[in-house]
Amino acid sequence: MTRVAVIGNAGGGKSTLCRALSGARGLPYIAVDHLQWRPGWRQVPDDEFTATHETLLAKSRWIIDGFGPWPTIEARFDRADAIVFVDLPLWRHYWWATKRQIASIFRERSDGPEGCPMLPVTFRLPRMMWRLHHDLRPKLLAAIEARRSSARIFHLRSPRDLAEFRARYC
Repeated sequence: MTRVAVIGNAGGGKSTLCRALSGARGLPYIAVDHLQWRPGWRQVPDDEFTATHETLLAKSRWIIDGFGPWPTIEARFDRADAIVFVDLPLWRHYWWATKRQIASIFRERSDGPEGCPMLPVTFRLPRMMWRLHHDLRPKLLAAIEARRSSARIFHLRSPRDLAEFRARYC
């Protein structure tokens, strides 16, 4: 694993997993949120985001965590030698994301985009998570399955799967 795409709904432990995998494998870790957002939750223009994303994909080693525009997800999957889909039950994503959001009220989230406090997005998050799970998840599953012959696929469906993946690869 030298080019790893990690994707999944909010609150699934992706960032924590990526940091552990990055440390264990010596791979640079890139969070899409850091590429996509400027302070105050101002979105980076798509063409600028895509250019930065393409530059990173051209490198030989990386872990990239997150979404971004659909064409960039497909480009990332096409170049990845491993795809990790953190696909916990929606209620668990909600629970873990809620705990994270509450904690971020009292202390700044260290892995969030710089200058982007979590409170303003807290009330939009449940609807975004619902949409990702119900509308985008089937499309993600199909895109991941289409790359089964070119990348190792890890479909993590439970906290136990997350722990076993970490024990084996981190």
